[in-house]
This record gives sequence, structure tokens and C-alpha cells, in this order.
Amino acid sequence: MAFLISWLTSAIAAAVAVWLIPGLQPVGDQLTSIVVFSLAIALINASIRPIMHVLSLPLSIITLGIFHLVINGVALLIASWLSVNVFGNGVQIADFGSAFFGAIVISIVSSIVGGIVGADKD
Repeated sequence: MAFLISWLTSAIAAAVAVWLIPGLQPVGDQLTSIVVFSLAIALINASIRPIMHVLSLPLSIITLGIFHLVINGVALLIASWLSVNVFGNGVQIADFGSAFFGAIVISIVSSIVGGIVGADKD
């Protein structure tokens, strides 16, 4: 049940990011593409993103954690590639700037929605 709540939170955050950021375009049906994209985000967050955070730890320390925003943007680009090229449906990201600001929007909206629905509670 916790995974479904987390996935729903991610889908709402991705929908808001697609609505706000002009460089994020759904490929195919809008609802299906956002759901598939949020699944790709969940897969990347569970597998690749922790490794990227550990490998970038020295840069994160030097930049006082701001480099984590870059890592989140790269993770969003990977999730976009995965959703569009592997699943055939998802969100196409135009450039890194769109991914960077999309990652910021997704982080903020996920925190707000997760706090409202209690996604952090077990």
C-alpha cells in the first residue's frame, strides 16, 4: 500500500511539473504517459539515484548539497529516456534546464502531497 501511495504522489507531482514546465511534453495519452513516467521515476529513485548520490558525495560536500539538484535533474532525464524509449509512453524532456526545474517542481510538490496524504508514515 505504501508503494501505491508513493506512486500516486509521484504521479501528481509529475503532472504538476508537466503542466508548469514548458520543456516537459507527454508522449501519447497524457494520463497514461504521466503514470508511466512516474513509474520510471520510482524505478530510478530505487535503483540508480542512490548510487549517483554516493558517487557525487565529494561534489555535494563542496557545493553544500546544491549538486544534489543536478543529480535529481539527471535522474529525471534518465527516467524520461526510460519511459519514452523502453515503455513507449512517457514524458519527453527537451533539455537539461527543463529537467533541472522539473526536478525542483517534482520535489516540492511531492513533499507537499506526501505531507498531506501521509506518504512517509508506515
